[in-house]
Amino acid sequence: MTQHLEVSVGRASLPGLLALPSSAQGLVIFAHGSGSSRFSARNRHAADALGRAGFATLLFDLLTEREANDRKNVFDIALLGARVVEAIDWASRDPRTLGLPIGLFGASTGAAAAIVAAASRADDVGAIVSRGGRPDLAGAALEAVRAPTLLIVGSQDTEVLALNHSAASAMKCKTALSIVPGAGHLFEEPGALDQALAVAEDWYGRHLCRDRPFFDDRSSAGKALAARIRARAPMNPAVYALPRGGVPVGLEIAKALDAPFDVLLVRKIGVPWRPELAAGAIVDGERPDVVLNEDVIAAAGLSAAEVRDRGKAQLPEIERRRALYMPGRQPVPARGATAILVDDGIATGASMSAAIVAIRRREPAKIIVAVPVVARSSVLALHEVVDDIVCLAAPDDFGGVGEFYRDFHQLSDEEVVAMLTQYAPTPPRQRAGATGG
Repeated sequence: MTQHLEVSVGRASLPGLLALPSSAQGLVIFAHGSGSSRFSARNRHAADALGRAGFATLLFDLLTEREANDRKNVFDIALLGARVVEAIDWASRDPRTLGLPIGLFGASTGAAAAIVAAASRADDVGAIVSRGGRPDLAGAALEAVRAPTLLIVGSQDTEVLALNHSAASAMKCKTALSIVPGAGHLFEEPGALDQALAVAEDWYGRHLCRDRPFFDDRSSAGKALAARIRARAPMNPAVYALPRGGVPVGLEIAKALDAPFDVLLVRKIGVPWRPELAAGAIVDGERPDVVLNEDVIAAAGLSAAEVRDRGKAQLPEIERRRALYMPGRQPVPARGATAILVDDGIATGASMSAAIVAIRRREPAKIIVAVPVVARSSVLALHEVVDDIVCLAAPDDFGGVGEFYRDFHQLSDEEVVAMLTQYAPTPPRQRAGATGG
């Protein structure tokens, strides 16, 4: 089903068409050529073909109506590339597409825009396809691209073919040049466009799709996540990790942002006969907060009172951990900060929901949830209660967080304490740009 929507680009918005097949393998963002739009017949045909192959697609206008009236903008690769970057950022925030691997599909000058964007968002773009494109117009960005790039050109489009050969030789990433016999620049010959799309589908299938993301350990996942968060440049960040698994992930984010770091003590309230299934969670504080997972409670035949009583039994463990992890340390203030809540993954979202309730009491300017992997079923609910969600994957099929890690051993208190004592951010007054009062 195709949805008409608006893609946010700074203070403006651009009209787009988003097609989301069930269990999408990835998202392909189109960058059309000069004089074209989201209604391009060739790109719509390409989007339909990719949709049948299991890919979500986003076609959007790269320029506002007013901008498009100035022909200089139509060939302004820097401007067009910036718009593709903004579309990537939009897709990484929107709950419908969050966590999907992102590929770019460029035609004509749009191919150069896609390459410029991929160079700028190297950690976010998984694969690129250029159809009859002018990648040569991307200039120095060609050498900075890391995503596997496929250049498709018609054999009769001799001038563009020569330019693609030159561009391919300048690129340092995995690159392939596919020549469609008998095709011209627009692939209007019978069967030519479908032949090009078959090659594109195979390219995305091999380089964009990932059945399941795997992280070596929590620290490596944290480093990858930190790169995504740095690109957002959060103002006045403060990082709060849910122990124990969120600590090594959060520390990597705090290091990347040179931000203050703290732990937010949350204990899951499990179903009695299935403790790993969260019926709710409890958070420490002046008044302990219990957040209920209504769906799990109903399915398990429990009452809210039973879950709250089970939560009270977790308070001694919370008090023990606070004394152990933060002896003599005052909690990091969240007031006016961008509070970044971190865990090693989210299944039901009960623990994170409880953390959000607790941190909101401290009056932060914004709340960001940052996790390497989150169940797609939890994304929409969380998106309603925070300002942003940053993740590396949001799969539909989600059994447990541990299945996404090669090393997912249960961290000991000693490991957590060692991590916490090793990290010391730069004091605020010594940071670049800080001034004394």
